Amino acid sequence: MKLYLFGHDYKYAVEQMLLTLYPQERPEYGAGKPEGDRMELRLSRGERRVTGSCTLVRGERRWYGRASADNGELTDTLTADRICQRLVKNAMYRAALHAGHSRPAWGALTGVRPGKLLCALLEQGMAEDEALRSFIAEYDVSTERAALCLDTSRHTLRAIRSLQSGDVCLYVGIPFCPTRCAYCSFVSQSVEKSMQLIEPFMDALMREIDAVAAQVRARGLRVVSIYMGGGTPTTLSPQQLERLCTKLEEAYDLSALREYTVEAGRPDTVTAEKLRVLRRHGVDRVSVNPQTMSDKVLETIGRRHTAADIVSALALVREIGGFAVNMDLIAGLPGDTVEGFADTLERVLALEPENITVHTLSLKKGSRLTLEGTSIPTAAEVSHMLDLAGERLRGAGYGPYYLYRQKFMSGGFENVGWARPGRENLYNICIMEELCSILAMGAGGSTKLIVRDGGRNIRLMAPKYPLEYIESIERCCAEKQKISEFFLSKSGRE
Repeated sequence: MKLYLFGHDYKYAVEQMLLTLYPQERPEYGAGKPEGDRMELRLSRGERRVTGSCTLVRGERRWYGRASADNGELTDTLTADRICQRLVKNAMYRAALHAGHSRPAWGALTGVRPGKLLCALLEQGMAEDEALRSFIAEYDVSTERAALCLDTSRHTLRAIRSLQSGDVCLYVGIPFCPTRCAYCSFVSQSVEKSMQLIEPFMDALMREIDAVAAQVRARGLRVVSIYMGGGTPTTLSPQQLERLCTKLEEAYDLSALREYTVEAGRPDTVTAEKLRVLRRHGVDRVSVNPQTMSDKVLETIGRRHTAADIVSALALVREIGGFAVNMDLIAGLPGDTVEGFADTLERVLALEPENITVHTLSLKKGSRLTLEGTSIPTAAEVSHMLDLAGERLRGAGYGPYYLYRQKFMSGGFENVGWARPGRENLYNICIMEELCSILAMGAGGSTKLIVRDGGRNIRLMAPKYPLEYIESIERCCAEKQKISEFFLSKSGRE
């Protein structure tokens, strides 16, 4: 679609809304006199108000959308920028609805973290019902999604109250898997192709752990959560896991640690010896992720295990003992149906995990599903799957405690973490709601230094692939000095 921008250059915001409304369209920026099918997107500031407007033109027909805010709300450059982007997006959204577009479940919201917006209203002192009404009115979010967001926001506020200044979470990324799933675009390599890289990767990772630990000690930071993800960390051998866990214990003061999570997501990587290593080092939460309990769908997505293997892996976890268990499901997988998803849900509930995360399939650009154009369930079918999950999980005693959205997600829905009371995972809340800094180590790791009192967060990205990471480890370690610089500047503000 041709896009004409007047009075602003908010291309990223415009493209995010275009992706939400018309995912098959690609942006093409017009110059000169507007012509053809198009959107004209204007931003203008009057004496008292700033206004975003959109004219949507298709053939001889035109539709209009408009959104405005008081100039007094534009208190500083960063706030003004955010509000103006929101006005342009809302104007686009309203023009599309006037043109007959169906109302998305999340309304005009395009961001990953809708809970941040609702939490901000609650932190301003609004009562829950008032905040909910404001949230729905501003973004046209459905009543059901807004209520879901409120549920998770309560957990966010509790987590905020539990955190102290200087609390941080650690993330350790292990970018290896037994095989690559068809839907996956995460940074991971099949060990079938990269076994020779694991040991040099481990050597590089040890150096980065030391580099981050030096910054943590220098600034007196407190580690409250460790999350080891990937990839699949349990792709490592018991000896490699022992080396890694021992290194973390030696490098960091873990006396304030509240939780320690390791993704054992692929049941074909889970052994009693590995689990004993993890438990010996204080790991108290693991993920055993079926995604589906249909053998046919598992085969379609490239998993080399069966639903029976998932049951066996979980039985082994319970036999070793001491672990809370998370199990991931995906709504919308190729070859799945509403009935098949409902069966998966019932079979997982029968296994009684402490946490269940329900993802919506996201068609990432680098995944095999996208590249091969595989047929998947419709948005209506995915909606039915998610409705079933919410109803059944609540009935089984689980509650939603964090949520987030992704690009290219079927139906524009969401991913939701569900937990039994008291089993919420702090790391998931902190990273999704940006409550404290996440210090990452490993290939593709994203250190995020969080500014909760206004300002832009800072990201430090490690190279994506194991070989790149190994070859760039000197630079990765040197870059960690920015952690100290950030916390020094933060203490200066405080």
